[in-house]
Amino acid sequence: MPPSSLSSPLHAHDHGGEGPPLVLLHGSGRSLADWDAVAPLLTPHHRVLAVDLPGHGRSPDAGELSNGGWSFAAACEAIEQTVAAYGLSGALPVGHSLGGMIALHLAASGAAPGSSPGAAPGAVNLDGFWWSRLAHYPGLDPAAVTTGLERIGEMVRSAAGRIAPAEYVEQQVAYAGTFGVPRDRAEATVRASARALPDGTFQTLPLRETALEMFDALDTLDLFALARRVPCPVLCVRGRRAGPPTPGMEWFEELTASHAKGLDGDLAALAEERTHPTYTEDIDATHAMLLEEPEAVAALLLTFTRTL
Repeated sequence: MPPSSLSSPLHAHDHGGEGPPLVLLHGSGRSLADWDAVAPLLTPHHRVLAVDLPGHGRSPDAGELSNGGWSFAAACEAIEQTVAAYGLSGALPVGHSLGGMIALHLAASGAAPGSSPGAAPGAVNLDGFWWSRLAHYPGLDPAAVTTGLERIGEMVRSAAGRIAPAEYVEQQVAYAGTFGVPRDRAEATVRASARALPDGTFQTLPLRETALEMFDALDTLDLFALARRVPCPVLCVRGRRAGPPTPGMEWFEELTASHAKGLDGDLAALAEERTHPTYTEDIDATHAMLLEEPEAVAALLLTFTRTL
């Protein structure tokens, strides 16, 4: 329970620790349990709070928190209220995937969660780069890019908020195993990110309406324009390890390679143009870096926070 008299709108896990506070934000369709292997490596140097994003894990659905449904602004407001309820003024936002994009939104407001304006110490985006920039990269076949983006959009939206079979957990654990994720870690995170139903099936989260609103917001996000407005140091981390090939998904692997090449240019330009320091680091991991390489992720975070 939060120690303050304020109510916390979002479910959170207070990992404790000593030092400047961090708020940890997970990715789309995941939960705060993704941070369970990283957080203990941070607590010797930081007070650490992990949060379930709106509609994820054990947090209320976005529609219960805001009449406007899911939006970056509403998500940031709920996170700020949650951090304030725990009394963690000046918490540095650290996010993975969707959480990384939200971390930049929080820092771009000119204040860290729960702090006064202008007090943001920094922000961390771990592999939080959506596909919308792909259409702007030169040298790519416009028709192929359009088709690829349409296929990605259809793929993520068709799976949004689905009812998964009773075998869902075992299927996801087996898939995580192909990335080298330990079984116990994989099972704990899968169970934390879905809702078990009485008939033995699972409700994946967020619920479909919320997920569709979230993907719409992602498709219209200009991430690099946002990052240019962040008035504090930023760390961007990229996972460079390719995942196991999936038969029939060769088109996706080609699109991913094109996206990675374009991001190289975007991040180099960002570092040149921002007034405040911008650090870019690579990690030998796939997008699932929190589960695959928690020690390497923690080391990068601590190196960054020491510069602040």
